[in-house]
Amino acid sequence: MMLAPMAGVTDVPFRRICRSFAQNALEDLGFCSAGGKGRAPAGLYVTEMITARALVEGNARTLDMIKPDPTDPVKSVQFYGVDPATTAAAAAKAVACGAAEHIDLNFGCPVPKVTRKGGGSALPWKLGLLRDILERTRKALDREAGPGNVPLTVKMRTGIDSEHQTIFDAAKIAQDAGCAAVTLHARSTAEYYSGHANWDLIGELKAKMTIPTFGNGDIFSGTDAVQMMAKTGCDGVVVGRGAQGRPWIFADIVYALAGSSKRVRPSLGQVRQILLDHATFMSEWSGNEERAMREMRKHVGWYMRGFSVGGQLRHDLNLVSTVGELDNLLSGLDLDQEYPAAASGARGRKGKPKRPHLPEGWLDSRELSPSQMRMVAEAEARVADGG
Repeated sequence: MMLAPMAGVTDVPFRRICRSFAQNALEDLGFCSAGGKGRAPAGLYVTEMITARALVEGNARTLDMIKPDPTDPVKSVQFYGVDPATTAAAAAKAVACGAAEHIDLNFGCPVPKVTRKGGGSALPWKLGLLRDILERTRKALDREAGPGNVPLTVKMRTGIDSEHQTIFDAAKIAQDAGCAAVTLHARSTAEYYSGHANWDLIGELKAKMTIPTFGNGDIFSGTDAVQMMAKTGCDGVVVGRGAQGRPWIFADIVYALAGSSKRVRPSLGQVRQILLDHATFMSEWSGNEERAMREMRKHVGWYMRGFSVGGQLRHDLNLVSTVGELDNLLSGLDLDQEYPAAASGARGRKGKPKRPHLPEGWLDSRELSPSQMRMVAEAEARVADGG
């Protein structure tokens, strides 16, 4: 299983707390020791999406985002890139500086500021560009770390829309370029985060591939993970929005995949302690408690979802500036509340389908025109990190 990169969410403290739940569940089931090098793998927990050009140019914020968690047994970094040379150079640099032992390339982001420059989920439409990026990046990693020592994976969507599907051609290119695995978020760019992910397409892709295929989309519990894998035959699941305010989902998935009846449904008192641990990690990692608590506010809302909290207290929680303030406010709650049904199910962005924002003439051909080649060469400089 894998934690999907989410801008402004999957920083080191969040990745650490998600991984700890998975690791504890594995230990509870007897799959690994209490500590040390012999521990069974608890999945991959990937950084926020990094802009390749920003890393190559030494952008300070990007260097901070790529700083690895020393407690993570596998350092995973995801890049957004549209220029083959820049993407390859960024991946090699991440490995050389000790920040990455696994590289994931994002060809699934549907955000307009990314797709209108030909990046994210728009890029697989251009087959030659996709092939060039993957082949150059694979070769750069092999030169830096030795052949195959750093796995290269990709995340994609099904296509631009129902009439412009890309996944089968794009996944074949990834496989031929030496990628170790492909993840399919089973929605198109146009679908954004609306409706239901098309798990049937994950199954169709899995049947065509010789490398591992991971499924992404609508995994909100361990039961969902089991059902996706049973329906599609995929090799693993990738969780994004389902982990927002619910890092224990990774323990839930471990138990479910192991065939255990145990599930993680924390009381409000237990959620309070998880939230305080998260806030403490955030404060310690950032070195600035007030800034850390500003970042925590969105997490607080997610953690409290479904619980009886009250409008005024929710308002006050959104203004906390220290871990102590957070602790005091949470102590006033009815901490005996059991996990509510309203805390289950879908999380994060939903909305309606959206018209894809693409470069002019993008869908006219599967190959780049000269003007489009010039455009993508400059695109990364105009896309903010994590976009």
